[in-house]
Amino acid sequence: MSALKKPNASALPKPKPGILDISPYVAGKSKTKDAAAKILKLSSNESSLGPSPKALKAYSEHAAKLHRYPDSSVLELRKAIAAVHGLDAERIVCGAGSDELIGLLTHAYAGEGDEVLYSEHGFLMYKIYAQGSGATPVTAAEKNLTADVNAILAKVTPKTRIVYLANPNNPTGSYLAASELKRLHDGLPGDVILAIDSAYAEFADKADYSCGKELVDMTQNTVMLRTFSKIYGLSSLRIGWGYFPAAIADVLNRVRGPFNVSGVSIAVGIAAVEDVAYTEQVKKHNNIWLAWMSEELTKLGLLVHPSIANFLLVEFTSPGKTSAAANVFLMDRGIIAREVVNYGLPKCLRITIGTEEENRAVVDALRAFLA
Repeated sequence: MSALKKPNASALPKPKPGILDISPYVAGKSKTKDAAAKILKLSSNESSLGPSPKALKAYSEHAAKLHRYPDSSVLELRKAIAAVHGLDAERIVCGAGSDELIGLLTHAYAGEGDEVLYSEHGFLMYKIYAQGSGATPVTAAEKNLTADVNAILAKVTPKTRIVYLANPNNPTGSYLAASELKRLHDGLPGDVILAIDSAYAEFADKADYSCGKELVDMTQNTVMLRTFSKIYGLSSLRIGWGYFPAAIADVLNRVRGPFNVSGVSIAVGIAAVEDVAYTEQVKKHNNIWLAWMSEELTKLGLLVHPSIANFLLVEFTSPGKTSAAANVFLMDRGIIAREVVNYGLPKCLRITIGTEEENRAVVDALRAFLA
């Protein structure tokens, strides 16, 4: 057998232009330096109460079916989602988290020479998927950490293919009212998709809020994206779904994998979405402790930005008491918050609303830090 030749660097496989310019997504931390310490993980906006007991039961019961392929159409889960939310099941597409649907949508509608537009502090995956598809990511300035319709529309060009809007937004917790969503849509050309990312919609409790489903029904270029990772407490199973105009749903069904949602995810997702009483319990818990955390942290002299999701964006403004120093202080006590420097918010930490014990621990720790 002849010896292998030393590879010629110029002959090695090369990714498409732009791929190596992508900064990989960095998830919220899950560990501290002390592996044995009790951890309060408040870095990833996970459900404070965990999954519905009915969802856990469905998970256990599906164990005997792990050797079977799932239903590639995800029909029963789509029907369950449609029944709970009052939607047309034929226009629902499910994926491995809403992340996958963002990727599929971007891959199908944006490429080299196109632009993908989103607000200044929008979800980082919009940029990553745009770059991965060869498109150019474009940001629009926000006003008071809130998406600005005028600024977004001013950045639309003939190259714009998709406008992503997280509503409520992560990591700021701010939102646009239904009237502003409609104004944004009405200002876009008909060939530009408005993708409303409503991952935290179930937590929203404002009279003027809309998850966007009405716009999907009224227009041919609006889509709504949702997830089971937040209020349903199923982050580990990676279940997302979206509501689309029929033509766009057809496109996504052509490009998605045939078994992109696992059988156990389908079974557990059905149980979770149908357990409306438990979902309301989680929302009630969040409403109580979101208000409490905001009030208590404000009393400490911190700038707490308004949020309608399950987290708070907390800004540190005192000299010497920086967000970076606060993060180290919290980590040393086993409390993991989320640094958001990569979102352009170096003075802030994002803190998930947790259990009563976790929330009180955060306030006590930050009180000690600021003393």
